[in-house]
Amino acid sequence: MKIEVNQSTCVGSGQCALTAEDLFDQDDDGIVILLHDHAKPEFQDAAQRAASLCPARAITLSD
Repeated sequence: MKIEVNQSTCVGSGQCALTAEDLFDQDDDGIVILLHDHAKPEFQDAAQRAASLCPARAITLSD
C-alpha cells in the first residue's frame, strides 16, 4: 500500500502519529512527516485508520 501526504493541507491534529506511529511523525509545528511511503501488510490497518481520522484529509492511500 502506497502512502502519500499533503503537508500543505495538514492542520497538525496529530491523529496520524497517534494512530500509526510507525508510519507518521510530526515536525515542531505539528505538520505530518511521512516515515515510510509504503505500508507493509502489518501496518495497513493503521494506515487506513490514520487516513480516515485525518480531519484535513492530508493522507492518501493507494494500492
